Amino acid sequence: MAGRRSGFERGYRVAYRLGFVPWEGYREAAAAQVDALLDREEAERAARPLGRALDLGCGRGQYTPELARRGWEAVGVDVVPASVAAARRRGGDGAHYVVADVTALEDAGLGTFDLFLDVGCFQGLGAGQRSAEGRGVTASARPGATVLLLAFGPTWYRRLVGGVSPGEVESAFPGWDVTSTEDADTTGLGWPMNRTAPRWYRLQRAAP
Repeated sequence: MAGRRSGFERGYRVAYRLGFVPWEGYREAAAAQVDALLDREEAERAARPLGRALDLGCGRGQYTPELARRGWEAVGVDVVPASVAAARRRGGDGAHYVVADVTALEDAGLGTFDLFLDVGCFQGLGAGQRSAEGRGVTASARPGATVLLLAFGPTWYRRLVGGVSPGEVESAFPGWDVTSTEDADTTGLGWPMNRTAPRWYRLQRAAP
């Protein structure tokens, strides 16, 4: 969940070092919603195998193994080397991890993808960095590609934990259509998830 060198990245490095990673509980707590979102993506794709999926800001590998298990050729990227090392130790058949910057995807030489998953990475970037992520995703997107993005809203806690407005999401991904949004399930989750109005966005590359 990190991008180019920033206060948020430094914060993530410290958090991982201290073992303070409350966001990792989201995958289990909101499993039903996450699974439903991924089920929808797969149901809308007639072709098999599903294609390539990129987990942006993969952290210690909460989602990349699940993408691989579902049949995606799954790649996880994060700029924090210790996080990537932990993800590799966790394993997961078919999951591949790379130390790379989500704001410089073109430099990483990862190829092109059909699905991009961003769970809490985009929200911690500055405006220029968000635009850079959007450009990299666009350059790496295959025809018909989609983005699933989870981000906090622009609440009072934004300076501490990040957050973006719907307009900021759209601005970072010109040429993409926001095809759906829905509130993230925060049942049973504590701060910051239950105070930051998290929302799931689905974006699809606009037709030429």
